[in-house]
Amino acid sequence: MKIIVTGGAGFVGSSVCIHLKKTYPQYQVVAFDNLKRRGSELNLATFNALGITFIHGDIRNPEDLMVLGSFDVMVEASAEPSVTAGLDSNPTYVINNNLIGSIHCFNACIAQKAKLIFLSTSRVYPIELIEKASFIESETRFDFLNDNVAGISSNGISETLSLEGARSFYGTTKLASELFLQEYASFYGLPVAITRFGVIAGPRQMGKTDQGVVSLWMAKHYWKQSLKYIGYGGHGKQVRDLLHIDDAVALIDLQIHQTERFQNKVFNAGGGLSNSCSLQEMTAICEQISGNRISIDSIAETRTADLRIFITDNTKITTETGWKPKKSVTDIFQDIYFWIKENEEQLKSILK
Repeated sequence: MKIIVTGGAGFVGSSVCIHLKKTYPQYQVVAFDNLKRRGSELNLATFNALGITFIHGDIRNPEDLMVLGSFDVMVEASAEPSVTAGLDSNPTYVINNNLIGSIHCFNACIAQKAKLIFLSTSRVYPIELIEKASFIESETRFDFLNDNVAGISSNGISETLSLEGARSFYGTTKLASELFLQEYASFYGLPVAITRFGVIAGPRQMGKTDQGVVSLWMAKHYWKQSLKYIGYGGHGKQVRDLLHIDDAVALIDLQIHQTERFQNKVFNAGGGLSNSCSLQEMTAICEQISGNRISIDSIAETRTADLRIFITDNTKITTETGWKPKKSVTDIFQDIYFWIKENEEQLKSILK
């Protein structure tokens, strides 16, 4: 089997490539990436050692995809993943990459009669609806109440939440790609699995403030540098559910080999309520693991497109496929800590 992973040198893409090659050494695994993300180039040595083929290319250029030749499966993990993309700058890149580039990938799959595993995002859900949901505030975090908004409960956000409303250029490009995929599946018979992933975290993620905050949080503790609680009063009570990269990769593996179970459906997949964590709680975990306490400033003003709470309700995917997260929030932070420790010299110029 030949598997193409677009965004293959990124956090999720590289983890998928490495897992597939180690688990199925007989497979031909190809990482396709434009190396735009700083730090992605560090994965090339690992690819070479494992026998993973690397192709430097850009999904925005359909000619680049033509060099891939025939293949059996594509894992489309090449998105510009920052929710602020297009909000703090011109939106051309995020639109061209996440929508137009993805359509080029869909066309390549049709041409090669290949299956597609599409990584979408929880950010397809509208900001205003989520922000209007009832919540409670405790000493360290916010939590949803059982709400009169269909699709939001104390367990989190389900696939039944309305998609009416603004969500960010990032979320809109991913939702538009989902809609195009419904057309490709219906009219061209494209076998596809679509998953709206929440926050994925773990080793190999080159964390930044706008994307990859979990790795960034641990890195700042590791190197004893300051951080900021931004928004919602500046108390660090915003909550996200965290999904370990290994659990995300396990789901992608299942989708590659049993795509028919996901056909004509869309699933949420995240850490879930039990793996939800506020910034304050992240700080406490990082302090315990690293042994370091750092300065954390407070900025009350909330950033554009931020959310007080996002927790993934995994009920549908667990009920229908049996998949559920196995690793805890503590596992995520411990694994990031040891990854930084083992690769300190390489990573300090990127994460420090």
